[in-house]
Amino acid sequence: MDPFDSATSLAAAIRSRTLSPVEVVDTYLARIDDVNPLINAVVWRNDEEVRAAARKAERQVLAGEELGPFHGVPIPIKDLSDVAGQPNTHSSLAIGDTPRTTSSLSVQKLQEAGFLLMGRTNSPELGPLTVAENARHGNTRNPWNPDYTPGGSSGGAAAAVAAGMAPIAHASDGGGSIRVPSSACGLVGLKPSRGRVPQEVSGWEHSTVEGAITRTVADAAGILDAMSAQDRLAWYSAPAPARPFASEVGADPGRLRIGMLLQAPTGLPVDPACAEAAHMLGTALEAAGHEVFEAAPVLFSREAIDAFQIIISASVWATPFDDASKVDPYISHRIAQAEGFHAGLYARAAALLQLESRRVVAQWGKDYDVLLTPTMATTTPRVGVVLDEANNDPSGPRLTELRMISFTSFCNMAGLPAVSLPVHTDRNGLPVGAQLVGAPFDEARLIALAAQAEEHFRWQDRRAPALNGAVR
Repeated sequence: MDPFDSATSLAAAIRSRTLSPVEVVDTYLARIDDVNPLINAVVWRNDEEVRAAARKAERQVLAGEELGPFHGVPIPIKDLSDVAGQPNTHSSLAIGDTPRTTSSLSVQKLQEAGFLLMGRTNSPELGPLTVAENARHGNTRNPWNPDYTPGGSSGGAAAAVAAGMAPIAHASDGGGSIRVPSSACGLVGLKPSRGRVPQEVSGWEHSTVEGAITRTVADAAGILDAMSAQDRLAWYSAPAPARPFASEVGADPGRLRIGMLLQAPTGLPVDPACAEAAHMLGTALEAAGHEVFEAAPVLFSREAIDAFQIIISASVWATPFDDASKVDPYISHRIAQAEGFHAGLYARAAALLQLESRRVVAQWGKDYDVLLTPTMATTTPRVGVVLDEANNDPSGPRLTELRMISFTSFCNMAGLPAVSLPVHTDRNGLPVGAQLVGAPFDEARLIALAAQAEEHFRWQDRRAPALNGAVR
């Protein structure tokens, strides 16, 4: 087998008995042995447990048992989500490594689909940073060029997939944390709609979502089918799709109106390569029969963006630390910020986001069907740049990080689905993504559009050149 095979193709090979789950797991564990010392994407390993799970999965295939859609396929879990029997340090020195007693709902859904849990991937401390760098696990590096970051917060997840250490990886997104690393690593990053994937707590005032980082659109659609479900115990759930999301791959989305936004909502400059990525995707979709035109959407006010920062800081404060004195300076700053405002200010911030979201989402279906943007306003920065900015001046502008999320965070604030597609390369040879943002709960249309783009760009055939000599 090829470690760069898709999860969908591996599942089919296992089901047909062309491949054994044991062979698949052993291939990826050997690949982690070879590549991870350079990349540092996988920060906790459970080799014997996943091998035992693979042997059990093999027996189930041979016995003709009913199999889940991804039976026997390994997947790493981001080091922000709980798995029973595994530590969850949130990539922080301030949280111990005592094994958790229960698994997060999203992890349970992955296991129900037949995935085998294989290790944990790096993230920033507690999640609110656009790189996977921290004092506990160290820095994760980009497989396309180890001098550069793979982005974050799901940077370890993206680096693992881009390096062929996993066919697919669990991820989460509170302001761009699936799409930013997907852009940096040349992968597909689909952020689901608010309420699509069940969570015990929808963090950051209902802005965080869980999902995956993949090489192909089919994998993104298939794992969304596996992870999404209407949760009768939740405050709300996204409406069920008309048909499985996997059915949208290759389906005709019809002729769509696609508005293109090239100016960063933050007002910060946009690197030419990032704007060019959006142009390239727009040209490809225009050739596929869609109408592409310049758009000037009304997005969130500065007051609402500041309110979102209040909400993030409050969520950081609420983390159950074992020893909060061990956090990095930028996390200490958020804790202090949260302690500096009262509950009434939080309630006002939450209300403002809800009110402004109504105005934002109303533009989909009226002014355009889909919005097209660069994924980031900057090309991928070097390792250390973002973390140093955050720690050296936590209350400062932190412009590199802000440029990385200039086009992504409004999607979380409004609960909109969005996908980053790897359509371009910058002058350093690093991938550059473009983003499609859909109407509320309209992942189906994004998947159909993304599949059309995949046929044109064939990104699934590309591999990170820095690792050419590291394949067994």
